[in-house]
Amino acid sequence: MAGYESEHTQFMREWMAAHPKEAEEQQKGRALWWDRPQSPELTKGFAEARVPTYKYYYNPSR
Repeated sequence: MAGYESEHTQFMREWMAAHPKEAEEQQKGRALWWDRPQSPELTKGFAEARVPTYKYYYNPSR
């Protein structure tokens, strides 16, 4: 099944080929939601504030 391609994938390939400017819009959307600058201080604070989890969460004796 290495040659299988879904109908949705085929449609998207054809649509992107017919609308080349959409690739730029796609990159803008990705940058808006995913490609964010990371703060080392904030990341360190999150790691320090983490509460340890237990193997069995509902065990009252822990």
